Amino acid sequence: MEEHNYVETLKFIMVCLMWYICSAGGNIIGKLVLNEFPYPVTVTMTQLISISVYMEPIFWFLQTPNTGNIPRSYYYKLILPLAFGKFFSSVSSHISIWKSSVSYAHTVKATLPLFTVVLSRVLLGETQTLPVYLSIVPIIVGVIVATLTEVSFEALALLSALVATLGFSLQSIFSKKCLKDTGINHLRLLVLLSRIATIFFLPFWLLFDCRNIANSDVFENTDVTKSLLLLILDGLFYMLHNVFAFTVIAMVAPLSYSVANAMKRVVIISASLFLLRNPVTTANVVGMLVACFGVLCYNKAKFDQNMARRRAETLPLVHSETNLQAHLNPKGLPHSKTEVNLLNRNGMIHPEDHILLQNNVSVDHVTLFPPSNPWPVNQTHSRHTPSEQSQLVSRGSHRIFEI
Repeated sequence: MEEHNYVETLKFIMVCLMWYICSAGGNIIGKLVLNEFPYPVTVTMTQLISISVYMEPIFWFLQTPNTGNIPRSYYYKLILPLAFGKFFSSVSSHISIWKSSVSYAHTVKATLPLFTVVLSRVLLGETQTLPVYLSIVPIIVGVIVATLTEVSFEALALLSALVATLGFSLQSIFSKKCLKDTGINHLRLLVLLSRIATIFFLPFWLLFDCRNIANSDVFENTDVTKSLLLLILDGLFYMLHNVFAFTVIAMVAPLSYSVANAMKRVVIISASLFLLRNPVTTANVVGMLVACFGVLCYNKAKFDQNMARRRAETLPLVHSETNLQAHLNPKGLPHSKTEVNLLNRNGMIHPEDHILLQNNVSVDHVTLFPPSNPWPVNQTHSRHTPSEQSQLVSRGSHRIFEI
């Protein structure tokens, strides 16, 4: 048993490491691509096409089931808006990385819990616990500090990062709804949205980005082979990032995934600072760490809230009684609907007189309680005549057991 737990833990660590490497590598490569090839729509289209193409062999290797049946009306209701949101959010995210540092863009994206809480309240009417609301405070404070001390700050970078975070939050909320409503596999939903977004926005790319690239001198000032190779690698890393992310979701509990996801953001920020060498101040680093700490607090508070709600939905809302002689109490049992309950000492209980038997007379019922006397059951205590008692027992509406 211990060896099995050790192997599972080792698998989880390896998958997390690959997830962090692919995510950090994809962001750093994306920044290098945008520095030499400043066309965020093209980078987004490359990532969407990469998911559409590379995922089919992975489906075959993992034997991913093609589950779920999506009605045509549901495409117009939710699938198409999700595909549009995926494209628009990805473009906004690339603009924020292009116009600022990777570390700052991901610090702003730490505001995702804030958008999720607000949108869940406005769109779904969900309320949160006080710890969840309090956990938002360090996130806001950290982002404000990081923004005020950012060396390469641009308003467009801040705005696009916030728009991207808003879009990702909406995707998270409605993707969960789509998975619940249709039963489709999460990876297949990812591919479906990517393909629809690619088809719908291909004319947009040809009309704007493609024409601008053809009319510009970008290829005269850059190494075309290098840029093309970086684009392909960026799409590959983006696809692997999604695969490993969903693998982690399948391996661990929600809290563990949330903590691992928060640590991933720390790894991305640290790797970008170390490899890209963008200038930062001490206050800027402190703001990033405070925002990441707020995300961890939010994940813990959200997990506790979900667990409390799950327990409330699972456990019955009844009052239990440990005193087995409580049926002799003249006031009746606490769980009884009426005052006519088990006062008749092992006598028959009519289905309409007991909450446990109401509306269930077609099935067998059992009432267990201790004997009040050492002698056998005295049927004269029953409210029914002997013939009525035999009819009740014969039709299976109630059975009596003395313990």
